[in-house]
Amino acid sequence: MSPRVLLVLMAWLWLVPAAASDRPLAPASVPGSQLVSAEQAIDLIGAQPNLLVIDSRRREEFDKGHVEGAINLLDTELTRQVLLKLAPSPDRPLLFYCNGERCLRSSNSARQALSWGYRKVYWFRGGWQEWIDKHLPVAR
Repeated sequence: MSPRVLLVLMAWLWLVPAAASDRPLAPASVPGSQLVSAEQAIDLIGAQPNLLVIDSRRREEFDKGHVEGAINLLDTELTRQVLLKLAPSPDRPLLFYCNGERCLRSSNSARQALSWGYRKVYWFRGGWQEWIDKHLPVAR
């Protein structure tokens, strides 16, 4: 391997992890929503059969694995009309998640649902990363 290629490779290996850690952290909470852990999300799914679980990750991420029963809906595709179709009642419980603590999509979606009058909004901040770290069931 040439010294130039080696230098480029070393620089790339050094910069990629730094770029990932530069991504902003999701907020500690979304006012008006209830923050839940993976275990609490499982309890909610079991206890509330009408819970709508919304995975705010990209389609290709969702297709690789997601929480059983979740639907895929990016925050940028979430509109009041789309949510009204999925959950006509503002009392329908909604659970939002995305990739984890460095993903802002689910917090954006939860905040938007609250602004439209939804009252039972749950936010799983740890998201997919916490789910897989705990070796919980994965649907494909």
